[in-house]
Amino acid sequence: MPSRDPQPAASRPDGTAGVPSRSRWRGPLGTWPAVALTVGVLAVANVLLHRWSGPVELVTAVAVTAVLLAVLRWAGGTRADAGLAPGTLGRGARWALALIGLVGVVYLAGALLPATRGLFEDRRYAGMDGAEVALRVLVYVPVGTVLLEETAFRGVLYGLVARARGTVWATTVSSLLFGLWHVLPSLHLSTAKPALTTVFGDSALGAGVAIAAAVLFTAAAGVLFCELRRRSGSLLAPMGLHWAVNALGYVVGFLLR
Repeated sequence: MPSRDPQPAASRPDGTAGVPSRSRWRGPLGTWPAVALTVGVLAVANVLLHRWSGPVELVTAVAVTAVLLAVLRWAGGTRADAGLAPGTLGRGARWALALIGLVGVVYLAGALLPATRGLFEDRRYAGMDGAEVALRVLVYVPVGTVLLEETAFRGVLYGLVARARGTVWATTVSSLLFGLWHVLPSLHLSTAKPALTTVFGDSALGAGVAIAAAVLFTAAAGVLFCELRRRSGSLLAPMGLHWAVNALGYVVGFLLR
């Protein structure tokens, strides 16, 4: 049974009560069937998004996000369970802005230092122009990547599992699945980035090791994102960091071509 939060509703930043009892958490769909349904939807979406690009990709990402939030609601979840309680959005936005600034400073230092500049090189930027980079930074990263992934892994999955098993289980399940989510996007990672080709080579074995490393790295990043969600009480905090890491990486990589 999940423990009750002794903190009264009036003292919580979102104005909501603590973790409800199991009887209040029941919905038309049970918690674990909801988790299984969420994972199934994400598995199908992962394959489709790996094959599709352009506006279809964006529409799919938004549609899947809506479906996952509907699953959470069907299981009896609330906006607070997804990290979207109105009372936490201001705090989450402040966290997001601070994290974006921090990533910007780190990336700037990395781009200026000769020892780390090569980490930003990526052959996928060779054919891009400024307009395409801007489209990725302002549309595809926030909508096609951040919105879907944060809602799915730090919102719906985290909220469902946290209610049933607590934050440690929620962080573990969410982060492991987040790592596995990146298997398909990592298939050609070792050949796209020269710095990784130097480490892993361009053989099938090297590609496999690079994929395994990407899964482990993104799973570890998922732990960090979950902790940001827990500490801030808002999904906006991991969203801000996620956007900054991806979008500012595009900008720096493009400028260093």
